Amino acid sequence: MVLMVVAAWAGGVSGDLPPPEAPYKILMLLPVSSRSHNRVFQPVAEALADRGHQVVMLTNIPVASKHPNIKEINHGLSFFEVAKVNMFEVRKNENFGGLKKTMLSFAKHLYKVPAVAKLFERRKEFDVILVNHWFNEFAYPFVHEVPFITVATPGLDPHQSAVLGNVLSPSYVPDMMFLPTSFPMSAWNRFKNVLCLLASGVTWRHWDVVPLVQGEISAHFPDLPPLLEIERNQSLTLMNTHFSITTPVPLLPSQVEVGAMHCRPAKPLPKDLESWLAGAGSAGVIYFSLGSVTRGETMPPEYRQAFLEAFRRLPQRVLWKYEGELEGVSDNVRISSWLPQQDVLAHDSVKVFISHGGLLSLQESIFHATPLLVLPIFGDQPKNAMFVENSGLGHRLVWEELTADSIVDALTDIITKPKYKENVTRMSASLRDQLTTPQERAVFWTEYVIRHRGAPQLRCPGAQLSWVQFLMLDVVGLLLAALLLLVFILRRFVRTVSAILFGNTAKKKTA
Repeated sequence: MVLMVVAAWAGGVSGDLPPPEAPYKILMLLPVSSRSHNRVFQPVAEALADRGHQVVMLTNIPVASKHPNIKEINHGLSFFEVAKVNMFEVRKNENFGGLKKTMLSFAKHLYKVPAVAKLFERRKEFDVILVNHWFNEFAYPFVHEVPFITVATPGLDPHQSAVLGNVLSPSYVPDMMFLPTSFPMSAWNRFKNVLCLLASGVTWRHWDVVPLVQGEISAHFPDLPPLLEIERNQSLTLMNTHFSITTPVPLLPSQVEVGAMHCRPAKPLPKDLESWLAGAGSAGVIYFSLGSVTRGETMPPEYRQAFLEAFRRLPQRVLWKYEGELEGVSDNVRISSWLPQQDVLAHDSVKVFISHGGLLSLQESIFHATPLLVLPIFGDQPKNAMFVENSGLGHRLVWEELTADSIVDALTDIITKPKYKENVTRMSASLRDQLTTPQERAVFWTEYVIRHRGAPQLRCPGAQLSWVQFLMLDVVGLLLAALLLLVFILRRFVRTVSAILFGNTAKKKTA
């Protein structure tokens, strides 16, 4: 059974889908994205291209695909260069300030780039447009009066779900940056979650960031409707999540889960690396990587020394993805600036994955059934780390409290106690047990939107309602008014009856 599931996943978009009616033109917009965001788009682009569709990608990173049906346009603007950012510095001052400045710069300059301006003029030639929904509101002029799909690269976003008409209850759905300690949430955590949802939504969408971006966009396109009004017209969203690896929530037909779409069965490793991993014996191997954004050389010295000391005390071999020179490495440690992560995670010798807790790394670790030790740095990583710990997939550590002893103790516990491997294996089986692959779902619904000219039948009427209408505050107001009127009428009626009955009695007594 497992082999059948793996084979199906490896096939990507197989012959199970009927041939497309015609080759389509598809535009993908991810002008502000990291490599991890691009890795969510790439499987969709490849799968669509394999079916004969022509895909154009507007991006801010170097060309990643060699498929003849995929054309990538790099806009060349350097306002967002993740490779130059020290994420440990970002961790100290994590806020919206840098992103706001980045988005304002893009909103001001993107449409002045000749290649982008030319692409914008051709936008209605495309059958559908896919947009990275995070930090790319300034790209919405492209999708005005054109069928479009958003790609939720970070997974479920309660604010985006509300835009689609599916307002999720904060009693059990946390904000993307909120860190509940346990589920079900306590009354205090539910209160803080509500405040966090309100603050993040109001600050980003209605007060600080998007209104400023709107000002720049309106200067370019004075007749364009508001960006948030355009956003409501999306046909559906492809969400980088799956109910087996997150909190299950009620979804609309327009919310399609395609999580772990980038995951794949392992490929053979280079011979020298395969030999080194296999040579670890029964002790096994620890794999250490902080992802594609955080460079190892930016790690503060005290943390680096804690890891070097801890690894020196462990019987396992350690495969460490580290960029730059590193002194004081013990004989059981192998350093490399790049590693085929999924192929490493799938290797039988790998006992645990030390990770930053990025969503894609988390999905890969679960897919390949490898327990985790997570040290989150920024963004959604603390919440991912909490999920790992609460789900029994491993442990989490905090950088500010990091010591060699805490590293050794956490790794020893994960490796020696079978419950972590059992838990992640069980979750992996659930993630892999799907009727269709995520790529097939992404392709089917993309083509569905094209075939049905934007598929208005998918859109929830709630998406067009104001908050007053959605919460039925107008109806509540009418009910209160009716109740007050009823009370008023009853009081007048009682007074009138009392006057008739008791008024006559009083007159008789007086007589």
